[in-house]
Amino acid sequence: MQFTVSIQEEGEYQVVELKDQTTGTSAQVYSFGALLNAFTIPTKTGPFNGIDGFENIEDAINNCTAGFKSSKLSPYVCRLQNGKYRFDEKDYTVEGFYLGEHAIHGLLFNAPFQITQTKSTNLEASVIFSHHYKGTDTGYPFPFTLHIKWKLTSGNNLQVLTTATNNHSSAIPFSDGWHPYFTMGESIDSATLSFSTNKQLAFSEDLLPTGQIIEDNRFIDGQKMEGVVLDNCFFLDNNTETLPNCTLKNDAVTLTITPDKHYPYLQIYTPPHRKSIAIENLTSAPDSFNNGIGLLIIEPHHTIECSTTYALHANE
Repeated sequence: MQFTVSIQEEGEYQVVELKDQTTGTSAQVYSFGALLNAFTIPTKTGPFNGIDGFENIEDAINNCTAGFKSSKLSPYVCRLQNGKYRFDEKDYTVEGFYLGEHAIHGLLFNAPFQITQTKSTNLEASVIFSHHYKGTDTGYPFPFTLHIKWKLTSGNNLQVLTTATNNHSSAIPFSDGWHPYFTMGESIDSATLSFSTNKQLAFSEDLLPTGQIIEDNRFIDGQKMEGVVLDNCFFLDNNTETLPNCTLKNDAVTLTITPDKHYPYLQIYTPPHRKSIAIENLTSAPDSFNNGIGLLIIEPHHTIECSTTYALHANE
């Protein structure tokens, strides 16, 4: 079999490895948070892991909120102003994690996921993780189910497909995203970042969208990252014939990120250490529960799907 799936127990959680036995390319995913902890490809100098991950699951449990590396962002993404919103004529305040005055990064970043399916063929290695949110946060009392499928295929392609189903008796507000940090093997200052938009969302001092759009042409043809500091959100134009993408590359490797049309927002964050960069695909803008920018409304028992594909290659 060209593609294989292996599972290792680590305490109450599992470490899943998806591997292409022909090339040696692999992905490591934790059942804790269903997070991607490694995406490793062969290079002339040896294996290269493009993910800034954790040492092990214990490290992830203890330090997941210190940067939210590879965290699932659901059912709201990035900042939620003061943790408050109004929906269907009712006011809510979430209990989730707060950074300063604002709730941040949803409610499932540290959720336990169950492995519900694995698949090994000559075409793919995949795993599906599932989590049933029961509405336990008083600020988000809406039960829903997430299925997250990680799939490794030929060409060093790794896709993550999220399926969200509303289990509540009425419609619910919803946003989804990911918070992976990508490393290029050296400082991101030597890397070039490009993506298919010049539309930056204007932010307030609290990093909340104002509703305005700023023209930002730096990344259309590629921007060298030296001296560039970002904690910004961009709107990808889905009206093109091909799906929008984002590329990060240096002399050694090239990473291409291709979200489907259901992830039209791209949040970029450069941490102070500059050893990696967060490139986040989102279904909505930050604080969408309040500003409505990209907010999804899922009807009872209905399902939404959104996916992103990562391709990582060594440069010749």
